[in-house]
This record gives sequence, C-alpha cells and structure tokens, in this order.
Amino acid sequence: MSARPLPSSSPAAQGVDASGVLAFLDALDNAPDIEPHSLMILRHGHLVASGWWAPYTPERPHLLYSISKSFTATAAGIAAGEGLIRLDDPVISYFPELEADITDPRSRAMLVRHVASMASGHETDTVFAARELDREDLVRGFLLVPPPRDPGTVFAYNQPATFTLAALVQRASGQSLTGYLRPRLLDPLGIGEVAWLCDRSGRELGFSGLHATTDAIARLGQLYLRGGVWEGERLMPEWWVAEATRPQISTAGDGLGNDWQRGYGFKFWMSRHGYRGDGAFGQFCVVLPEHDAVIATTADTWHMPGLLDLVWEHLLPAMRPAPLTGGGEADAAL
Repeated sequence: MSARPLPSSSPAAQGVDASGVLAFLDALDNAPDIEPHSLMILRHGHLVASGWWAPYTPERPHLLYSISKSFTATAAGIAAGEGLIRLDDPVISYFPELEADITDPRSRAMLVRHVASMASGHETDTVFAARELDREDLVRGFLLVPPPRDPGTVFAYNQPATFTLAALVQRASGQSLTGYLRPRLLDPLGIGEVAWLCDRSGRELGFSGLHATTDAIARLGQLYLRGGVWEGERLMPEWWVAEATRPQISTAGDGLGNDWQRGYGFKFWMSRHGYRGDGAFGQFCVVLPEHDAVIATTADTWHMPGLLDLVWEHLLPAMRPAPLTGGGEADAAL
C-alpha cells in the first residue's frame, strides 16, 4: 500500500520561520563531516518542509539503525496494552525452555521494564559475550551473561536487551514484529512496505535492521507527540507513551555528548529539548512537545552531536510559540 500523504502547509502558516530552515540547510551544506540524506519537519500536525539529497528519494527505504528500537518499543507498548506482556514480569517467564539454564539470580530477576530501558544490570554491551555463549539463540546467550549489578540500577547501551524485548513480544504474540505491527501500527499510520533483518532463527533483530522511509520516522514521532492517538484512533496506551518518553534510568556520564546524558526511556533518549529516537550515523526522530513539532532526519555522519547541535541552533529558534496565519516573504518551497 502507498502512504496517505501527510497534511502539508507553508511554514509560516504553522508558525515556522522558513529562513531558519534555510539556515539549517546551509549549515548542513557547510558541514564537511555530515552527509545529509533526508529531512522532514512537522509542526502542528502539518508537513512544513521536506527534502531528499540525491540519490535518496521519498520512496526509498533507509536503514534506520537504532530507530528500529523505537519501533520495537512501540510493539511492546501495544502488546502491553493488549495484556500480552507486563512490565513487571520476569524476562525468563517468557522463555520457560531456558529455566534450567539460567541460574544467575540477577538474570532471573531481570524484568521486562529493565530490558526495555537498557537497565539489565550489565555495565557494557553484551552482544559479543552473548554470541560467544550461544551463537544460535541470542536471548539465551544474553541471559547467560551474569549482570554485575542489580537490574534497574545502571544503564548500558546493550543490543541483546532490545533483541530480548523484541523476542518476547514475538513469543507472546505468536507473530513476527512486522506481522504484529502491520494491522496495529503500520497500516493505521499509512506506512507502506518495511523490511526487518532477522537472525538465524528468523526473529527480527529489534535493536537494528529495520528499513523504512523517512516518512515512517516522521509518522512514528507524530504518533508519540499525540500521546498514541492517530486520526482520532488510539493505537497505543497513553500510559506507555508517557513512560517511554520520560527518563527510566540515568545516563549521566554515558554517551557521545550533552544529548546523551539526560536519561533513557523505553528505547527513546531524552534530549536538551524533547526526546528522540536515535539511530547510528544521523538517523533521528526528534519529538518536541513544547513546540508541537517533529523533525525526522536520515544521514551518514560520525558526528551525530554536531547534527543535533545544528537542529538546536537553527530549527528550534524557527519555531514560533503559536501558529500564524497567511504566508510571508520567508516562505520557501523546500
């Protein structure tokens, strides 16, 4: 299916100074360490600016890297709303076939909320250790790596934690993530074809590997901005949106810079402004509740803090407090 177009508007009609958008584009052009691929800006529910840098196009799926995690968390939130999973269930309870193997008390005490918030009690990413312990079942390998700290007490960006969250949603629903999300999220949002890389057993990775368009990123951000409601239909529990987008665990002292120090929710990072889904090399889903705005980017850069800095420097000041009416000489076709 093809996506229904998002409502569009001139920037000025939604209280956005187009000269700030143009300044952001100029700054990108002058940033030698940032290769932009796409940009979409939504304000008050309207698409006010969008663009793609060749060879990228609106229809071309893009590897979202760790924004995949935000889609996984959304699946978990919908599953929680349907009563398929519960945040305070032990993770091991979803994998009874592993009961005899997992003897470490901290691994057994790990709850769904802990793998959702990167607070499994591990101090580093366990992906290599987990694969070393079990090359066929990353969940088993992950649970066999003893956490040195109690779950819920320390943050570590830990890929198998998200893989495990994805696996338990797939286990509880009896479906793949994309199969589960298609009628509950993707179709209602108007998101067309997506593809998700799988492990050897056929389970979608959850922590990365999702290929989707920039438009899909923007729509996910808009759904969270609206508290889980899309076109009058509730797709996700309001309580899940609130929990996912507030700090569940401190990240002080971790990450790449200031925007990685402000806490982690359920697969969303807290930012200096709002919160965001965050994928390697400049894939961002920035949600700005105080400005009623969503900014979606795809890119190729090792300097992700620099890309966010340009957003704060140019796009944030362009957001006026209230919507305006009419056009203006600063409006531009972007």
